[in-house]
Amino acid sequence: MIPTIWTWLTSAQNWVGSFGIGNRLAQHVGYSLLVVAIAAVIAIPLGLWVGHTGRGRWVVSATNAARAVPTLGLLFALALWVGPHIPGRAAFVVPSVIALVLLAIPPILAGTYAGVEAVDPAARDAAKGIGMTPRQVLARVELPCALPLLWSGLRSAVLQVIATATIAAYIGLGGLGRFLIDGLAQADYAQTAGGAILVCLLALVADGVLALVQRVIVSPGVSGRRRRRREIILAPGKDMGHGNVAHTTSA
Repeated sequence: MIPTIWTWLTSAQNWVGSFGIGNRLAQHVGYSLLVVAIAAVIAIPLGLWVGHTGRGRWVVSATNAARAVPTLGLLFALALWVGPHIPGRAAFVVPSVIALVLLAIPPILAGTYAGVEAVDPAARDAAKGIGMTPRQVLARVELPCALPLLWSGLRSAVLQVIATATIAAYIGLGGLGRFLIDGLAQADYAQTAGGAILVCLLALVADGVLALVQRVIVSPGVSGRRRRRREIILAPGKDMGHGNVAHTTSA
């Protein structure tokens, strides 16, 4: 079975054409980026507002509760309700994008809100004490401190969207999910397993890239990397005559 899967993945003819791996991969990445971008535009400002003002916490609770709605059921419901009113290929794309955006909003919103909520009140008070306006406190203090949790929510949303976008192929969205559906329909298990492997690899690569970006945009002082690199543990030597020995640990 493994040699058959490897042959399917490495065959040049499976990588070209509108139904090839290259095009399906580009579709999957494109839809995922579109969905996460829309969800971020909605969820990040809303999460910052809720965390900064302390109002509207019910919105976070409501979106978290909405996770219980089955995405596949929501997808079919939107396709039957919205699809007939939209012409052309958009009848398949729009319902899928809406369903995936609703899936991506909760982790981004929760991460953003939790990040702002967890900011040390002393940092807020110090910012206000030097004359910062509420908007400046949010932009210069709360947002930088909230970035680790905000980015964690974004990473979670990306992984969920990449994985769940496969089921959108049921209504004709395209992407890597076509290999799973078509492979099962044709009893082509090499294609099915190969498509599943591609989805897993895409998710791992996306998470790795986001992890690297997080190391760049998040201040070392906030993430704790600088503190761990410079931590010095003083341990007494066995022979008191030789003084203390300093050990430096690195992350």
